[in-house]
Amino acid sequence: MVKRLGLARRVEDPLSRCVAEAGWEPVSLFLTEMVPTGTPIPLERPVAAIVLSPAGARAVSLPEGLPVVATGEGTAAVLTSHDVISSPQPRAEGLWNLLQERFPEGGDFLLIRGERSRGFLEEASRDTRWRLVPWITHAEKAKDPSPEWPQLDAVLALSPLQAELMGPDAKALLRFAWGERTAEAFRRAGFPAHGTCLARSEALGRMLAPYVQV
Repeated sequence: MVKRLGLARRVEDPLSRCVAEAGWEPVSLFLTEMVPTGTPIPLERPVAAIVLSPAGARAVSLPEGLPVVATGEGTAAVLTSHDVISSPQPRAEGLWNLLQERFPEGGDFLLIRGERSRGFLEEASRDTRWRLVPWITHAEKAKDPSPEWPQLDAVLALSPLQAELMGPDAKALLRFAWGERTAEAFRRAGFPAHGTCLARSEALGRMLAPYVQV
């Protein structure tokens, strides 16, 4: 019998397909939702836009021709109408290295992020010639009321907030974390993750595959 893993993705989503390829049945479980903040664009002529997540990519309408630096393949996949430079390392550290390599002259950059983003890029670029102007376009909120849980064998949290919400109800399940910040949220909630991976589909598949028979 195939084990069922709950995650905040539709069954047809590439991440769900990765779950299926690892031997699991992906099951949609949306405990949170993205709410637009409605804030106006803070820069008229940025050198480039930096997009940290698929949610951020969906939340904005960027000027045509503006170069875009994105973290991870999921974010790049949303930005199909732009010339996207993807970081081979799907973390803020990789984006910072890529930014310096591709734009050595520096300038003003639009940093598109969510309300609870990590803040590494703002700190790393402080007092440098790469001036990052945050544009907080969306916030992740818990759904109210919370949806009914389907029958599951495991859950995959894709954000720290999802981990916080999943922890108590998933205490008898296998718990997986998409990225170290999400794993830390599981730990803070008192329900450590059984597995953690980098925010890349191939890393997710490698993490899940050994647990199919557990």
